[in-house]
Amino acid sequence: MSITTVAELRTALGVGTLYTDAVLQSVCDAADDALLPFLWKNVLPVSGHSNNGTAGVLYFNDYVSDVFYVGQTVTVTGCGSNFNGSKTVNSVNEKSIDITTTHAANVVKTFHPIYPYGQVAATTYTDYSTEPAVQEASLMVCVSIWTSRQTNSGNGMNPDGSIGSMYAMSSQLVARVRGLLAPYLDPRSMVG
Repeated sequence: MSITTVAELRTALGVGTLYTDAVLQSVCDAADDALLPFLWKNVLPVSGHSNNGTAGVLYFNDYVSDVFYVGQTVTVTGCGSNFNGSKTVNSVNEKSIDITTTHAANVVKTFHPIYPYGQVAATTYTDYSTEPAVQEASLMVCVSIWTSRQTNSGNGMNPDGSIGSMYAMSSQLVARVRGLLAPYLDPRSMVG
């Protein structure tokens, strides 16, 4: 479910039933895609993997010995069909974890990198859809996306009388709501 619902966006835009739920949902999903990567969550990037039969190893660039624990259930994505899914951590090393994969017992693959990085997600304890500041930021991004879709991308006048901007969908999209998101931003998302 998106942080901003279709009903909330429909009301904010004042479009009534002029547009289908699917059209408005695509805007809500786009706002989530723009905002959620910047928010703090219990997810780490996986830089590579290897396996020896059904024993798989996921490698990280960061130390994970204090992040994961044996017996923990994690969700693996972007690491290949044999690694992806809900997995139980069998052992934890400094920069890797061992899991059971769906490879055949006789399949051995040495380390190879994953590009773009995969992800391992542990339990998340914050539901951002219930945080008022995040809800407002999401709605503001939704309205910006909608407005950009409906108007030209030049500096002309928008139908509502505001002045358009060619930078509406640039990095300024999230920067405009960064003040609302500040308590929830992941420091790792602000590097560079």
